[in-house]
Amino acid sequence: MFMKITCTSILGLLLMLSACSQPVGIVPEPVKLTLASGHYILDSNTTLLFLNVAEDDDIRDYAPDFILRYFGLSLAVSAEPEWERVPNLNAIVFHKNADANPQLGSEGYSLTVSDREVYVEANTGAGFVYALQTLYQLAPADVTAKKPERIPLRAATIVDYPRFEWRGNLLDVSRHFFDMEYIKKHLDVLALYKINKFHWHLTDDHGWRIEIAKYPKLTEIGAWRVDRSDVPWLEGEPPKEGEPATYGGYYTKEQIREIVAYAAQRNIEVIPEIEIPGHCSEILASYPEFACDTFNYYVQIGPYWPPKAIMCGGNDRVIQFFKDVVDEIVELFPSEYIHIGGDEALKGNWETCAKCQQRIKNLQLANEEELQSWMIREVEQHIRQYGKRIIGWDEILEGGVSSSATIMFWRGWMGDSVIIKAAERGNEIIMAPNSYCYIDYYQADPATEPQPAIGGFLPLQKVYAFDPVYESFPVAAIPFIKGGQVNLWAEFLFVPENVEYMLLPRLLALSESVWSPKAGKNWEHFVDKLPAQKKRLAALGYNYCDRIALITDEPKPAETAE
Repeated sequence: MFMKITCTSILGLLLMLSACSQPVGIVPEPVKLTLASGHYILDSNTTLLFLNVAEDDDIRDYAPDFILRYFGLSLAVSAEPEWERVPNLNAIVFHKNADANPQLGSEGYSLTVSDREVYVEANTGAGFVYALQTLYQLAPADVTAKKPERIPLRAATIVDYPRFEWRGNLLDVSRHFFDMEYIKKHLDVLALYKINKFHWHLTDDHGWRIEIAKYPKLTEIGAWRVDRSDVPWLEGEPPKEGEPATYGGYYTKEQIREIVAYAAQRNIEVIPEIEIPGHCSEILASYPEFACDTFNYYVQIGPYWPPKAIMCGGNDRVIQFFKDVVDEIVELFPSEYIHIGGDEALKGNWETCAKCQQRIKNLQLANEEELQSWMIREVEQHIRQYGKRIIGWDEILEGGVSSSATIMFWRGWMGDSVIIKAAERGNEIIMAPNSYCYIDYYQADPATEPQPAIGGFLPLQKVYAFDPVYESFPVAAIPFIKGGQVNLWAEFLFVPENVEYMLLPRLLALSESVWSPKAGKNWEHFVDKLPAQKKRLAALGYNYCDRIALITDEPKPAETAE
């Protein structure tokens, strides 16, 4: 009998030999990784076997789709109610625990790859999702590009679970609108690195991005601005009289549902953000009756400061507007949370507005900060009727906030005082300080970067150094820290390629900060893992920054572009 030798089989053999010699570099670093000799061969005869996994569990659809997309193999699916391990089964086995393994929790998994099978144990579908991401990183780095018939998976035993429950990324789609195809691609890379929260910044001065049936002008007017894409962001001039607004877009309710379902299949919770009460030029351009003054508001173009636009705190219709918006949002987002913004709400208009001052007097409030807090509490009470909670930027603490609100800390220059204050009040805290987590900042010398950024300097090494629990925190504050996230504001990100360049590989650094055990983090080891990760990202069609700047490389102030 003669063996039929093809180019594909030769390629597969070479991949197997290569896989045995390549170091294993999984990102984020697992809790426990034990390598073994040999490898498992994944091929078209492999079966996906689901044990104790309900027919409607998302993993039943996600796993075969994942294997097809990332490995190029269409595999048979089986579910055996009675099963015993047998030699040479040639299967990837997903076994959901009948009795939860407390070590694994709600997102952990154990993964064993031997020469005869791949065996995954988890308490939930989320654990299976993350096991697949890890399995992909046990294959050769170029597997997606080459898609051989026989794919070696490095033999190993892994036990893994996250350090923090909140592992997030904010994407701003107000400054520049990104279509459905890109949002799905963005979610895919979040899932690959075990990020489980997608903070979708849907509204801001530069555009309203979500369909609200009761207020159609929000998308008819508020989703569009005059096109200045032919000039740098900093040079965008205000609209001329009669100039058409053609730049922008929005997501229909059906599209939102599609994105939410796509994310859920990848264990990603989508948290919408609707700004209250500032950052609202697009609302006031659509419904000027919600303003304190008669200024002719328009959907903003380019930078502006100070942000004059603020919803009138003395107008009952404003409160009703936000409650009406909430009523439609809760139907679309099953998330436990709605982010209500609350940052950078400059209150000059309130100081001169008769309605706002009368409200302050009637409610016996001390100042305009307390008026903002009153507005937020009014909306929060409405949100809580749906069994949901609010998140707000750390400014919402300034006028007082309920203990059920979650605080997203972003003003890194404020130090520990904000976190300590929130913890003392009983507020949970998500860490996203600009000093470690604002990845719209430059990641290398601005003079050598291929695209402009908003300023600042945040190299990969500093993102990697981020820990949601600062060493200076009092012990009593630590239980209130839910985790952390990186924020990607889009002023200078005109196209998806720009988004990816700023996101990658800094997202990978964040993933180890919020998933991996603190003792398991090592900068030098992380850098050694990057070449294989970049090869995978390239095969999947992602753009990324290919340079590693160090904290010590920070440019002199005079060299920093604005």
